[in-house]
Amino acid sequence: MAHRPKRVFRQRRADSSDSDGGEESSSEPGARREQGPLEEKPPVEAAIRPLRDRRPRGLVWASSRRSPAAAPSTNCDSGDTGDTGSDSENALAESETVDLSTDEEDGTRQCSESKGYQSSPPNTSGSSEEKEFSPAVRIRDAAFIQAARRKRELARAQGDYISLDVKQTSTLSGTETNSDGDPESEPDDHEERIPFTRKPQTLQQRMAEEIATRDEDISEDSQEDENQDVWEQQQMRKAVKIIEGRNIVDLSPRRDSQSVKKFDTSVSFPPVTLEMIKRQLNTRLTLLQDTHRSHLREYEKYIQDIKNSKSTIENLENSSSQASNYKFYKSMKIYVENVIDCLNEKIINIQEIESSMHALVLKQAMTLTKRRQDDLKQESTCLQQLSRQAETSTNGSLALDEKTQQILEEMDSRRARRRQARMLSGNCNHEEGTSSDDELPAAEEADFQKSQDDILQNHAKIFEDVHEDFCNIQKILLKFQQWREKFPDSYYEAFISLCIPKLLNPLIRTQLIDWNPLKLESVGWNQMPWFTSIEAFVRSSTQDSEKEASSDTQILTAVINKTLIPRLAEFVEFIWDPLSTSQTTNLITHCRMILEEHSACESKGLLNSIASRIKKAIEDDVFIPLYPKSAIENRASPHSKFQERQFWSGLKLFRNILLWNGLLPDEILQEFGLGKLLNRYLTIALLSALPGPDVVKKCSEVAACLPDKWFEDPAMRTSISQLESFIQALLQLIHKLSKDEFRDEVKEIILILVKIKALNQAKSFIEECQLDHLSSLIKGI
Repeated sequence: MAHRPKRVFRQRRADSSDSDGGEESSSEPGARREQGPLEEKPPVEAAIRPLRDRRPRGLVWASSRRSPAAAPSTNCDSGDTGDTGSDSENALAESETVDLSTDEEDGTRQCSESKGYQSSPPNTSGSSEEKEFSPAVRIRDAAFIQAARRKRELARAQGDYISLDVKQTSTLSGTETNSDGDPESEPDDHEERIPFTRKPQTLQQRMAEEIATRDEDISEDSQEDENQDVWEQQQMRKAVKIIEGRNIVDLSPRRDSQSVKKFDTSVSFPPVTLEMIKRQLNTRLTLLQDTHRSHLREYEKYIQDIKNSKSTIENLENSSSQASNYKFYKSMKIYVENVIDCLNEKIINIQEIESSMHALVLKQAMTLTKRRQDDLKQESTCLQQLSRQAETSTNGSLALDEKTQQILEEMDSRRARRRQARMLSGNCNHEEGTSSDDELPAAEEADFQKSQDDILQNHAKIFEDVHEDFCNIQKILLKFQQWREKFPDSYYEAFISLCIPKLLNPLIRTQLIDWNPLKLESVGWNQMPWFTSIEAFVRSSTQDSEKEASSDTQILTAVINKTLIPRLAEFVEFIWDPLSTSQTTNLITHCRMILEEHSACESKGLLNSIASRIKKAIEDDVFIPLYPKSAIENRASPHSKFQERQFWSGLKLFRNILLWNGLLPDEILQEFGLGKLLNRYLTIALLSALPGPDVVKKCSEVAACLPDKWFEDPAMRTSISQLESFIQALLQLIHKLSKDEFRDEVKEIILILVKIKALNQAKSFIEECQLDHLSSLIKGI
């Protein structure tokens, strides 16, 4: 069948073969003749036309008459009026009735309301008032309209109150509703009564409304089915090309024929014999027997599986070794889970206390560094002002502000205390500028100590509510050691050597909270409890297999890489002062143990942090001023003292940098120590110094700081390239000293040249100055 088009129904012509159309053609002219003069009334015709045009959705426009199913809705009003006129009068009244409802639902509701009023007690107003409550609006004559208008005006004049009579209110509201059709009787906006509630309905009215709605839905569905069947029959007629004029039976099924289907006795069935029934029963029985046999096989299989499971359980229960193994693994699993839960809960406290201690130490280090830089800046500014005043030959004391004066006084008092302490200890060879200015006032020292004690008290409370089995590294490792001894295969298959460093990390960090590698009194990390416990665990590993033993030996290296080296890197980057010899020496001791005793450790990040910190110290803390000879000739002048202190301070940093020989690469040491510090600052200060024993002493101290392994090659005749500037400074100084007959100082400088492998320069100077008595110094080399 062709694609079904969209349903578009057109009105049939009067000569259609539909039976309803025939009835319409026979009855419609008579109705028009009975109307008589009503045909001349355009309003009636205009009111009737919309009624005819409005149809429910899905209806077939085959007839202009209403179907018999719609008769009850029309008779709903005719019963109320009690009109007993002739057929022509009924037809006229039917043509005058106009349905003003906007859809089928409103019309049904109005019908149910009218039925409700019929069931109510009789009203004294008679049939005229009942007509006003009719769901259809009728065209009244002029007398009736005037009477209704007077009645409404009378009600307005008397009704200054809201009546409690429900029936009267309903009647009045119904009257006003029906009278709205008259444009002359419309009330003003301020006089119109606005209903705020729905009209009350009786039980019978609600039941009638529900039944009418249900019937309407059913009729609509049946009408749609009829339309569908009609459309299908029309398509069939077009397909078979039925000859026009043939008597066609109405194929549109009725609603009753759809609901009840009669049995067609004309249909014949094949004969049924006893053999056929017996054969079908045998087939059915065979299928049931096959199904039963398959169920029996499945049942036997399940019974056998149950027996096997019971026997396996009995065997496991009787096997003591497997039961003990299971108990051990289960207990180990529970223990590890408890340890992890405990550490996850405590890690927040560990991090807080660790951060508090780090912030406290960092604050102290930054205070000392800032104070040293401020002292250097203030003293340099003061000396510049003093030099400017001397150049202008102005008399009078130097005017300093109160803050600068206070800084200089505090700096002088700290130097005096350190000088007095050295005299009491018998250290008389100390040079000004080589001491670390790290003394704090008594109040600041007390505050620092109090804060540190509070942090350590909180540190002691971290695991006070935890059993030792879950926070003691030695006891935790003992559990894993038992596992390794009892079941080594499962132990190594579980890669426990990779898990232990992560598991012990929070506990090791707890022990490192109060550890400061920059202090001399701090305990070495190789003497701490965590290190001794891990070392004992590694040593007790089984020696049956080299692979197994080597996997456990990596535990200590992994712990150092993941825990200890990051801790040292933090101290190097933020707290370490390269100008402090004590801090540098202590830090080198700890780093040397890591790099030499545990060479497998990943120390590249730590060494990079050390190099960066050295570079920053050279750029920020080294300052050697240059003054004219007239200002430094007097050793007691403030310019000379300041220059001496700054030179020895730079020489101290030079010595501390070269202490990293063997840990840092030679390229880094030569770049920072020789290229950036010696050539840029120290050598220039030596060239500007006055010739004499003091400058020779400074040169000897510089040469003493240089590592011996840089000059161990016996074939070397020239020194390294970074020392070329220093060698030229020595040659200039030796020429000056030779003119002033400083023989001992000249000999000392030649020895320096020999030490740093500047043999060609030393030999050329001896030959040039004819110092044959010094040629023996280089003959043996």
